[in-house]
Amino acid sequence: MNFQEAIATFQADRGMLADLGISWEPGAEPIAYIPDEFRRDFNLAMDAVANIPTLSTDPNSSVPAMLTTLIDPQVYEILFAPNMAAEIMGEVRKGTWLDETTMFPVAEATGEVSSYGDYATSGVTGVNTNWPQVQSYLFQSIKQYGQRELERAGLARINWVSELDRASAINLNKFLNLTYFFGVQGLQNYGLINNPFLSPSLTPAPKAAGGVAWTNAQGQVVATANEIFNDIQTLYINLVAQNAGLVTLDSKLTLALSPTSAAALTATNTFNVNVEDLLKKNFKNLTIKQAVQYGVKNGGNPRGVAGGNFVQLIVDEVEGQKTGFCGYNEKMRAFPIIRKLSSFEQKVCSGSWGTVLRYPAGITSMIGV
Repeated sequence: MNFQEAIATFQADRGMLADLGISWEPGAEPIAYIPDEFRRDFNLAMDAVANIPTLSTDPNSSVPAMLTTLIDPQVYEILFAPNMAAEIMGEVRKGTWLDETTMFPVAEATGEVSSYGDYATSGVTGVNTNWPQVQSYLFQSIKQYGQRELERAGLARINWVSELDRASAINLNKFLNLTYFFGVQGLQNYGLINNPFLSPSLTPAPKAAGGVAWTNAQGQVVATANEIFNDIQTLYINLVAQNAGLVTLDSKLTLALSPTSAAALTATNTFNVNVEDLLKKNFKNLTIKQAVQYGVKNGGNPRGVAGGNFVQLIVDEVEGQKTGFCGYNEKMRAFPIIRKLSSFEQKVCSGSWGTVLRYPAGITSMIGV
C-alpha cells in the first residue's frame, strides 16, 4: 500500500473508527495509515534521534512539586485523654488567686444524757469544731509568637494565635485535672486517688484463673462475671461499714475505674448476664465513670497507679452533704499581651485546691483489679 492508497483507506475508515470511539483533538487528526514503505524503515527514527540537539539544562519534564501540593484547609487537632476528675467529683470555685489557704470548718455534736429528775442537773450537750486546711497551688504558662511566625503560619491557612490560645487552655486544664487526681507534693493539696485521709485500699479476692486481677497484661478478661461482681460487692459492704448505716442500696454511688477495668464489666456468666447487668439490678443509683489515671502505671500510662489497676466506690453525698469536690481558685487568668519589637508574649495562670474531701469515709477503694 503506497502513500496515496494509505490516505484513501484511512478516509474510508473514519466513520467506522468514530463508531468505535476513536477520536483526535483538533489539530492532531491523522490523514493516512502508515504506508508499507515506512513501516519498517528504522532509519527514519534514527535520523530523528540524530537530529535532537544536546540539552544545555538538566533533563526535566515536570513543575515544582509545591505547585501540585494541596494543603487541606481543615486543621485536625491531636486528641488527649479526657479530663474526668471534675466529672467524677464535681468542680467548685473557692476563693480567688489571692487566697493561699482555705479552712473548711467541721462541727461534731457531742454530749451525754442521764436519767431524768425534777432537781437533777446531769447531762450535757456540746459541739466540737475542727478547721482542716487546704493550700492552693498557682501555675502558669506563657504564649510567645513572632510577627513573621504569624504570617508564615497564615500562608498555610493556620490561625496561629488561635492555636496557641487553645494549647494554653489544654495545658492548664490538663495539669488542673492532674492535681485533682494526685494533688501537689509538698503542699496540703491532695488528690482523689492519693489523699492521706482515705481508708486503706482493699485487695481483690483470688480468682479461679489465678491471681487477683480482672484482666491480664494482654488486656484479656481473666476473671469471671461473678468474681468481678463479688469484688465490687465487697467494696460496697466496706463502704456501708465505714458509714454506720448512712449508706444504703438507695444511695447515689459512683464507681470510678480505668477504661481497661470498665471493659471487664462486660464479662458474662453462664446465665448470659454480665457484670453491668448485675450492678444495675442491685445498685439502682450507681453511675460508672472511667479515667485513665485509675489504670496501672506503665510506659503507655505514666500518670497511672504504680500498684495496679485502681477502683473507687464513692457515695456522692451523705445526709445531704457532698462527699467532696474538685476545687480551683482560678480557671484561667489571662494577663495583658506584651508587644516587643517584632513579637508578642502573654502569660496565663490557673490555681488548684486539689480534691477537697469533706467526708473521706464516703470513699472506699480496691487496688490490683
